[in-house]
Amino acid sequence: MMTTKTFRTLDEQINILKNKGLTINDENYARRILYRENYFFISGYRHLFTVKGSKDRYLDGTTFDELYATFVFDRRIRNTFFKNILIVENNFKSIMSYQLSKKYGVKEKEYLQPQNFSQDNLQSRQVYDVLSKVKRQIRVNGNKHTATYHYINNYGYIPFWILVKVLSFGIMAEFFDILKFEDKEEIVKPYNLDIETLMVYLALLSNFRNVCAHEDILYDHRTQRVIPDSIYHKNLGIPQDEDGYIYGKNDLFSLVIILKHMLSAEEFDEMIDEIKNEVNILDDIINVVPLETILNRIGFPKNWYDIKEME
Repeated sequence: MMTTKTFRTLDEQINILKNKGLTINDENYARRILYRENYFFISGYRHLFTVKGSKDRYLDGTTFDELYATFVFDRRIRNTFFKNILIVENNFKSIMSYQLSKKYGVKEKEYLQPQNFSQDNLQSRQVYDVLSKVKRQIRVNGNKHTATYHYINNYGYIPFWILVKVLSFGIMAEFFDILKFEDKEEIVKPYNLDIETLMVYLALLSNFRNVCAHEDILYDHRTQRVIPDSIYHKNLGIPQDEDGYIYGKNDLFSLVIILKHMLSAEEFDEMIDEIKNEVNILDDIINVVPLETILNRIGFPKNWYDIKEME
């Protein structure tokens, strides 16, 4: 039988947190935060501070400030990662549209011809499905975006470098998957990656992008797919267990490794410094849990910052 959740006033929310062992030194401040940020969202960060074996009992000495600092930390690194994922998304769309437009033409009736894509019988259904999705986006969103609307009404077609504005990162990843091998080879060159690795990277980027866009909890997010082992796993000396490397496979550090490959050196360095600054701020506020435990929750090895200086 399902239980019914009841509305709780701010004072009741405060009492619930205190009854679970959370120390609240300034109740007026806590009320303001809960009113503005939502009890449910903030309490989603409690797992870092709960007693082992209990999902509700806070470690002795845990304060509301520590809980809220974790919430703010996640928001700030989510914003940092999101803006850099968007940079990668724009770069990928630009590279892909350049290569395909150069080879197949500028009109959608030219570059969306089925013969321009994989002729593998095993992918025939996938090609049809992806092209149908793309054409649907043209029908649904073509007149909603200034650039696409301009081309439709003034030229009667949408160049691919304009069309990408209305295509999601997820659809772009699917689009890449149905390309001919030689086209994939051209697109992958600037990233110095093999095709299969880039396909995995695109899938994880799309997943992390959605987490960021919907403001879900990011810092301890894990994806179902894992990235291949890289030189960064090896050079950082990341520990292994029977399943392989314990960090940087499907956690937030895996996203760092992906962005190391796909951002410019300057963009990556700036991102890493922003993250380090946020880690330091959080470490200064949190006392009940050591930094190593926080990093472990994120999926960062202790020497994670060293990736900045690696080639």
